[in-house]
Amino acid sequence: MSRVNDVGGQTGFGPVVPEENEPVFHADWEARVYALNVSLVRRGVYSLDEFRDAVERMPPQEYLAASYYERWLHAIEELTGGAGGADG
Repeated sequence: MSRVNDVGGQTGFGPVVPEENEPVFHADWEARVYALNVSLVRRGVYSLDEFRDAVERMPPQEYLAASYYERWLHAIEELTGGAGGADG
């Protein structure tokens, strides 16, 4: 079954326009989410495959409205029982 993130070959999303001199992170919280994910994977809390699956399981409306690192945060919460998780 195709998920919302699987847009290969689809049209209607417009061109990808790279941001000139784009910073690695646009806000401090993005860097913290990145570091948190790296730490949790290295500690074996979850695998990269589990993380990717959690991102891809986001409801389509939420996935399309979220930024890149908002999707990461959602996956972390799902996998750790945080605010967006089953226990949160």
